[in-house]
Amino acid sequence: MAINMKLWCVNQDTSLKELPESSLEAESILEDWIAKDPSLLGMELLIIGRQATTKFGGRVDLLAIDRQGDITIIELKRDKTPREIVAQVLDYASWIRDLTYKDLDAITINYLKKDLSSCFIEYFDEAIPLNINVNHKMLIVASEFDDSSQRIVEYLSEEYQVNINAVFFSVFSDNKEKFIGRAWLMDPENVQEKAESRKQAPWTGFWFVNVGEGRHRNWEDNVKYGYIGAGQNSKYSDPLQKLKEGDNIFAYMAGLGYVGFGVVYKPAQMVKDFVINESGKTLLDLPLKAPNVSENCDDPELSEWAVGVNWKKTFNRNDARTFKGVFANQNIVCKLRHKPTIDFLRTQFEIND
Repeated sequence: MAINMKLWCVNQDTSLKELPESSLEAESILEDWIAKDPSLLGMELLIIGRQATTKFGGRVDLLAIDRQGDITIIELKRDKTPREIVAQVLDYASWIRDLTYKDLDAITINYLKKDLSSCFIEYFDEAIPLNINVNHKMLIVASEFDDSSQRIVEYLSEEYQVNINAVFFSVFSDNKEKFIGRAWLMDPENVQEKAESRKQAPWTGFWFVNVGEGRHRNWEDNVKYGYIGAGQNSKYSDPLQKLKEGDNIFAYMAGLGYVGFGVVYKPAQMVKDFVINESGKTLLDLPLKAPNVSENCDDPELSEWAVGVNWKKTFNRNDARTFKGVFANQNIVCKLRHKPTIDFLRTQFEIND
């Protein structure tokens, strides 16, 4: 069954009025929008190429890189048939998988007029990973999606764990303004999880969490008051939403090692609303070592957010636990799968089950 999006307006008397669907003048407009602001896709991506030419003579609508250094192919359906669009995006993926850093750097320079490393630092505010293009994703964008396209994409993802998905945009009008809505064919995280399961060890249930230090956060505060935090931009605080009550986490401090193991007892909240246990006090009522935790505290996009953690065992920053080859990356939160790291941490933090 083809996906059909509806949108309603809530009237002053709380009754609902369905907004009529409007037309999008051309799907090429979608490409312009995404090229200008890829957050429309709900993904943190840096567009590094547009109409990039493959060695087979094709042209990729948009090419993007994420914080982990993985590449995403973004292809608009336009008037292509299901077989055409799926075959095309798979063909592009066969080209992408062999691209080196030098190849991607050349594509970036051609489109952004700067080298890949500089663009990555400017966009993500951190250095580009040592290994890039380890994995890649395929994303089909459309203003509408037919039954056949849906069946093919779902089959590839569910049966063969191919990292392929589709997102469609619908336009609505109330005679004064136009509105655009977005819907995914499949949950992007589920698609990612299935694709990774082909190459990675099964997830053991442990989460990796980066705990930074600076004006807005401090490890001693984390330990004393039982929380972890991130913020000053939603791209840093949003990953905290992945953590649910009962989740097991390992806290990692960049450049030092692992400093804590604990269990989540409270999901992410803005710091102004985060109450410490039975005290009735919020984090902002307490004497914190980090001097600027309250900065932007009324803005959900920029505020610091906190997740409550019952720490089972912690180390100070000077006694962080690590070894050569230990798992670490730039993610704020991610699933920990690296068996040597897990085995090491089980011993260091005295975890028996």
